[in-house]
Amino acid sequence: MTNDQKNLINSTVPILKSNGIDLTKHFYSRMFMHNPELKNVFNMGNQASGKQQNALAGAVLAYAEHIENPEVLIDVLKSIGNKHVSLNITPEQYDIVGLHLIASIKEVLGETADDNLIEAWNEAYNELAQIMISIENDMYQSTMNKTGGWKGWRKFVITDIVEESSEIKSFYLQPKDQKAIADYFPGQYISIKIFVPTLAHEQTRQYSLSSAYTEKQYRISVKREVSNDRLFEGIVSNEMHRKKTGDEVWVTAPSGVFYEEFIIQRPRIFISGGVGVTPLLSMLETNKNNLEKNNVVWLHSCRNEKVHAFKERINHLSDENSWLTTHIFYENDEETTDKNVKKGRINLHEMKDDVLLENAKYYICGPDAFIKVQYNSLLELGIPKEDILYEEFGPQLLNFN
Repeated sequence: MTNDQKNLINSTVPILKSNGIDLTKHFYSRMFMHNPELKNVFNMGNQASGKQQNALAGAVLAYAEHIENPEVLIDVLKSIGNKHVSLNITPEQYDIVGLHLIASIKEVLGETADDNLIEAWNEAYNELAQIMISIENDMYQSTMNKTGGWKGWRKFVITDIVEESSEIKSFYLQPKDQKAIADYFPGQYISIKIFVPTLAHEQTRQYSLSSAYTEKQYRISVKREVSNDRLFEGIVSNEMHRKKTGDEVWVTAPSGVFYEEFIIQRPRIFISGGVGVTPLLSMLETNKNNLEKNNVVWLHSCRNEKVHAFKERINHLSDENSWLTTHIFYENDEETTDKNVKKGRINLHEMKDDVLLENAKYYICGPDAFIKVQYNSLLELGIPKEDILYEEFGPQLLNFN
């Protein structure tokens, strides 16, 4: 891009701040009208709720603001790239997105979008697309080079289903071809693709792998969300909960940037809310299998005992291993007789003696509001940003930079 083109991109920042959502709403509407096959790729629940439009508006704005040096966004781009790889996004799809995005800029901005501005945005998008395609190609290749690695969608069979709570079921998945499967870092996820009859097309969702790696199967644990036909909320999780052993689903290889390598010996603090327990359980079980254990303090919060998934499993690990300490919080605990459960929500300021450990690393997973509270509390307690990792389910809307 030329300096003049970069200046033109910078000049649209105020417009993106005030009208970015209008632009992205128009873009998605336009794209799905001309390319309805992409409804099989995009999460229509996030479309209906507006989350995806908000996420894209934020991404476009961030790129425009950093057009002079987009490399500062590399960590964010890698996170998005991981999601794209899990959806088997192709370079051809970038062409489709670019076509409709540039057309939408012209249609939404109207007379203010002259030929020079459109050309500048066309160049900017093409540069970003090439960055993303390169990042994703490296990820695809890295997975392909693994034992059992593959690219794209692969059919798996549900071999077992276990009820973990009143709203969470675990699904054990084995490849239909009975060949090897790729290993993964604890905390990563896989994508599941199933046909949804009420939508008459396929939908994909990402689910954290909820166990340590084993050679023969993957395990995911799915929360059945409250269904809302207008917003498509829970439409896939409810469909998953209707699955039976022997049913088949499409799966992509493990991906994601929220993970633990356990290379360096240092304490780990896990902070989870609700179904956010799943990636942290994978980390915990991996730590148990390692020769050298890291000390782990786990704080978990959920509504009540009925929805508390993996309670017995985690209690057993805590009882049997001195390196693990757990603190459980129920927002409503009238029905539990467990004296070890604390009533209310996690308050890290009240737990600082338990969580402020020297050289500790912190992992947060749960609903957006939960993550915000815990992340900000850790900062207030003096924890450096680089020692805090969090997993946001769905489009990337949180920004703590």
